[in-house]
Parts: sequence; C-alpha cells; structure tokens
Amino acid sequence: MTRINLTKKDLTNSIYMQIGFSKQVSESLIDEFFSLILLNLKKEKIVKLSNFGTFTLRVKNPRIGRNPKTGEKKEISKRNVVLFKPSREFKIFINSTNNE
Repeated sequence: MTRINLTKKDLTNSIYMQIGFSKQVSESLIDEFFSLILLNLKKEKIVKLSNFGTFTLRVKNPRIGRNPKTGEKKEISKRNVVLFKPSREFKIFINSTNNE
C-alpha cells in the first residue's frame, strides 16, 4: 500500500481549483481554519465539527515509564494530548464499500 499524505498545499490547490479563490487567499483560508480550531481547542478543551467528529484536549498526569531497551525507569511528565472521536456519519462513510 502506497502512503500518500494530504498536505496544506494540496488543500490550498483544491480550494483554488474548485472555488476559484487565488492561491494566496486559499492558503490564508486554510491557515485561518486551522488556527481557529487550535485556539478553540486550547481555550475550550473541545471542538466539535458536525458530520466529521470531535477533538478533545485531555491532561495526562505524570507517571513512571520504562525504556523498553534498557529497562531504565523514568518519569513521564504531565502533558496535554488531543483525542479525536469520529462522528457517526464519518464512520459510515469510511466503512461504506463505494467511498472512492
């Protein structure tokens, strides 16, 4: 299976081709969209996009971990992690047989 990444440039070109905005406006639109999601996620701890899914911010407490190679124990610091839960529509689309 060949791995193909969807890049910001791909999104910009798609908006440029489908909607007709200039590439500069398209890139600005993509940047603003992602900035809005990130800022709201940091502020509200949750972002729900209808028919797509929900991003939530969860705090993971510090814990003791182990290096699998050396067996050395080390503390893993407290940190935030982003969780994604796909919507029902997202799951149906992904699991449909004719989604290409």
